[in-house]
Amino acid sequence: MTSLPPAIITSITKIDDLITTDAGGRGMKNLVVPGDLHASAEILARLKPRLTSSSSSLSSSKDDSVSSSNNKPCVIILTGFPCCTTHTPPMETDGLASVAIARAVVKMGYDAVLVTEECNGPVFVAAVEGVEKEEYSSIRLAFYPSSSSKSKSKWTKDNDDDLKQLAYDADLIIACERAGPAADGNCYTMRGINMNEKGLIAPLHDIVTHARSSSSSSSSATNVNDSNDKVKFIAIGDGGNELGMGKVIEKIHEHIPDGEKIGAVMAADHLIAASVSNWGAYALIAAAALVFAADNRDDVDDDDDDDDDNKNIVEDILPTEEMETRLLHRCVAAGCRDGVSGKMEATVDGMPLERSMECLREIRKVALGE
Repeated sequence: MTSLPPAIITSITKIDDLITTDAGGRGMKNLVVPGDLHASAEILARLKPRLTSSSSSLSSSKDDSVSSSNNKPCVIILTGFPCCTTHTPPMETDGLASVAIARAVVKMGYDAVLVTEECNGPVFVAAVEGVEKEEYSSIRLAFYPSSSSKSKSKWTKDNDDDLKQLAYDADLIIACERAGPAADGNCYTMRGINMNEKGLIAPLHDIVTHARSSSSSSSSATNVNDSNDKVKFIAIGDGGNELGMGKVIEKIHEHIPDGEKIGAVMAADHLIAASVSNWGAYALIAAAALVFAADNRDDVDDDDDDDDDNKNIVEDILPTEEMETRLLHRCVAAGCRDGVSGKMEATVDGMPLERSMECLREIRKVALGE
């Protein structure tokens, strides 16, 4: 694997610093894992398909399989935190940057699947409406009912099979502000509200479990790339109750209010803790874009054009303030709410939109060398 120039490593460190200020004052700074943003960026930017064309054909012939003969890597993005439990839809505005991750994934030449609950569906349909047509064609939306008896749609064996298929197809799993089961198996809001009891949670974490199991059992197969035989799981969160936060569960118990109850126990391979999960998503995109562009430099013979070419690659992958602002307004119009205030407004975690755009602006400056 190509080593990164020191300037790129420095930039990734600066980006990490921008998102870990604990702007929300919730104690997330104690949950930061040094080096995990950098590691996550390299994994995403250098992703290769685990399975060859021949092994891809062994997967289920179901219409919703994302396995393809062209061997494009597949990234499964788990998202959705239905914490506005008394409203329909219950989706909050933090986590919507998962759409920006999906767009970046497509820009890097991969397939993307955004996975969430049916109750969050209208928000994500509105979110992807603004994505360019050619990019949308490579982004699949997958919605699932709650497994609770209170859900209008009942969880079935077909749903279980679908999750197993997604796990089989996955080359990488990313969770962005995704509700994660605590020690008792339930998913909780920061206020300690049980979202499972409200009929709002699907067992999407099973995709991680299935992927880890299938990749371990298939690692000795001759049609698997041995260097990429394990499906990595990257998680982004800000409060300790998100899927993947189990990597720092002891710190959650120590530093997060009610952490013993709400702390998510499943551990990610790499964890990006941020003041706001959307900011963590922007950081992952920018850091991965820098790695992706740096690797591209090795394929360019004309050194005079390297800097411009790399900057253009990074610019193409990064979201803009206009994109994110328009997306947020579309989602609010579809019923999305601020998870802190509970209001249908263009704010995130109780902070004005400008605060998030300021963070994105600073991340872009670092990534673009401005």
